[in-house]
Amino acid sequence: MNKNQVEGRAHQAKGKVKEIVGKLTGNKETEYKGKAEKQGGKAESKYGDVKEDVKKATD
Repeated sequence: MNKNQVEGRAHQAKGKVKEIVGKLTGNKETEYKGKAEKQGGKAESKYGDVKEDVKKATD
């Protein structure tokens, strides 16, 4: 597992928490920021997955 995969999954988790807190408190801004952070985390972890696949393919 590489750095991008770990950080991406951490951002996904943080984003999910923010999204839920935003929904529970009725704070749309926090909810949307959470969704955005979650999506950014997905992209980062996907990048890490691809990077890992390329590394394995070249070994």
